[in-house]
Amino acid sequence: MPDQARADTALFQTAIGVCAISWRADAVVGFRLPEADPGAARERLRRADITEAEPTEVIRAAIDGVRAHLAGEPDDLRWIRLDLAGLPDFHRTVYEITRAIDPGHTLSYGQVAERAGLPGAAQAVGQALGRNPIPLIIPCHRVLAADHALHGFSAPGGIGTKARLLEIERTPGFGEPTLF
Repeated sequence: MPDQARADTALFQTAIGVCAISWRADAVVGFRLPEADPGAARERLRRADITEAEPTEVIRAAIDGVRAHLAGEPDDLRWIRLDLAGLPDFHRTVYEITRAIDPGHTLSYGQVAERAGLPGAAQAVGQALGRNPIPLIIPCHRVLAADHALHGFSAPGGIGTKARLLEIERTPGFGEPTLF
């Protein structure tokens, strides 16, 4: 995981709660979805000896994009620059494939593995996504089990958060009535 302790970090309010974003040189190195308790985010930063910083213009634009997305204006957020230096090559490949999934669409862990050129590596894909330092912007919530079920999500709120993100993005079968 990129060293977020040496990065600048800001907390910001969204439609689903307080999120945290960390950056270096206008590239995002970390993102945190809301905690159940709004005070938990600041406490987590305090324990990690991370102080809040004022976002740059570029990071402010990223925050505005995330806010709009979480308010129901889906955006692929691919325009936000990321810094994935220091991550294993396989993880970066999985994140690149995952980041290409449009809002409202999903892939299975197996499909991501196939696109990475490693059919049969679905479990390794799941492990890489479980270590995703930039959830939402690298949309690991758009990767589902082969049966399209929600099996685990390491972000705060677990699979409830994953389902909520899919609902916000109007993903068929999540939060909206279907014909069948």
